Amino acid sequence: MNFFAVGGEDEQGNPGRLVVLDMPGYGHKSRAEWGEEIMKYLVGRKQLVRAFVLIDSMHGVKRSDESLLQALRESAISHQVVLSKVDRILFPKGRNPTQQMLQRNATTLQQAAQSIRDGLASMDVAGPEPLGEILACSTAASLERGKWLGINNLRWAVLAATGLNETRKRPVLIDADSRRHVASEAMPEATECR
Repeated sequence: MNFFAVGGEDEQGNPGRLVVLDMPGYGHKSRAEWGEEIMKYLVGRKQLVRAFVLIDSMHGVKRSDESLLQALRESAISHQVVLSKVDRILFPKGRNPTQQMLQRNATTLQQAAQSIRDGLASMDVAGPEPLGEILACSTAASLERGKWLGINNLRWAVLAATGLNETRKRPVLIDADSRRHVASEAMPEATECR
């Protein structure tokens, strides 16, 4: 597990009001015991505000994702779905598509998100459904140097979940006509990052 204190630490070295926890442990090269430990941790955390579940946009909801989502619902753990690696759909093979191709690729991404939304809604599991909209992001595609696709929306969702957004204005991420980044103000940076 990797912990990231957002907004730095206080004078005593305690993390700020927000700690982001990266919990690998299911999916590719996972071990069953990791998933068990993750669920023990999540179920026992009174401070947990929301879990963000990353789903590969190219593959959709896999069995391991479905198992995790079912466990979150059964345990009444607040969660939200994030489509990762959307660059593979929007900018296939790393190329900048024409405006027409970008429109077509965006439609494909919307269809993938709708398919996932429909699948989540049809799960026969008691408990709360995922919160909010399905977010989409990529750390492989940037619209401007250092500005990753969808990351500010994800940051905003994290801040909104914790209530730290109350004094912030929501960033506008993509101007669809020009495909350039037009964020309003910077979000807090993590004290440690990969």
